[in-house]
Amino acid sequence: MQHRAAEAYARTQQQTSHPRELEASLLSRAAVRLQAVKDDWEGKKGDLDAALTFNRRLWTVFVSSVTRAENPLPRDIKQNIANLGLFVFSHTVRIQADPQPAKLATLININRQIADGLRAQP
Repeated sequence: MQHRAAEAYARTQQQTSHPRELEASLLSRAAVRLQAVKDDWEGKKGDLDAALTFNRRLWTVFVSSVTRAENPLPRDIKQNIANLGLFVFSHTVRIQADPQPAKLATLININRQIADGLRAQP
């Protein structure tokens, strides 16, 4: 399953001119899916697992990429992204154990904030 996420990431990357914009776009897409479930909890609660899985796979790719030795990012940024990824994973488990729409706000906010940061001029 993680392989499919990596393939989707690679396909999208080929269509996007800048990796930062690709990452921002994927984070935004994950946030939109989570927000849709949060906003219509009764109608879209059945979509929760798919939205969480998409988000988790995306973060798995990010964490895997950032922790590679050849990744050129500074060590402190790599560590911050890895730590944020670990938080996303643990929060996702908490949501799955006790699903509540309000709990999605944290993941939505993280994705939107990171996406906004990636879209900002370096």
